[in-house]
Amino acid sequence: MMLRNAIEDAEEQLIAFDHRAAKLFKPYRAIAETPAVHAVSKLGDQPELRTIAGAIILAGIAFESDRMVRAGARMVIAHEAATLTKDTLKLQIDRKRPRSASDRSDAKPRMGKSKAKELSSFPSGHSAGSIAAARALAREYPEYGAAALVAAGLIAVLQVPRSAHYPSDVAAGLVIGLAAEAATNALWNLTRMDERSRSGGSEH
Repeated sequence: MMLRNAIEDAEEQLIAFDHRAAKLFKPYRAIAETPAVHAVSKLGDQPELRTIAGAIILAGIAFESDRMVRAGARMVIAHEAATLTKDTLKLQIDRKRPRSASDRSDAKPRMGKSKAKELSSFPSGHSAGSIAAARALAREYPEYGAAALVAAGLIAVLQVPRSAHYPSDVAAGLVIGLAAEAATNALWNLTRMDERSRSGGSEH
């Protein structure tokens, strides 16, 4: 009973924090939706991330760079895994987006099956996809890893002042993205090990 009460209390505090954050930024949403900010935020959307990853693959083919091809392929795989996971959760949980919420109760996630965009606040897909793609890129290009992760973090954080997501939506998205990328990276490494084993351990 004590544990249950503690969990419920933590949930209420988290929802209260989300609601306060939404109220804080809502009056400034127009500023957060300026063309420059909107353009940066859109880089975390599914079509844009797929286009970026695809462009890296094509560049790798054009310049005969296996490393670039691998980076783009890793990004696609990690992004799709993160997207599948967040889509599954979105179809199970209804939560009004901050821009549509009118009171604290609207900030509370509920089990539901709604496909309405304004009830799909949890979790943040931009956050999940961006961090998954950034981490995947860093696997092949560790020298650019910090910059990629900072960019993904910026895209994720911008969702709060834009009133598109609550802080907990963003946090959940980041966790999903990192977990999805870690899982796909493990699978990638197993596949590579199997290929090397079958080829006698030689690298091509």
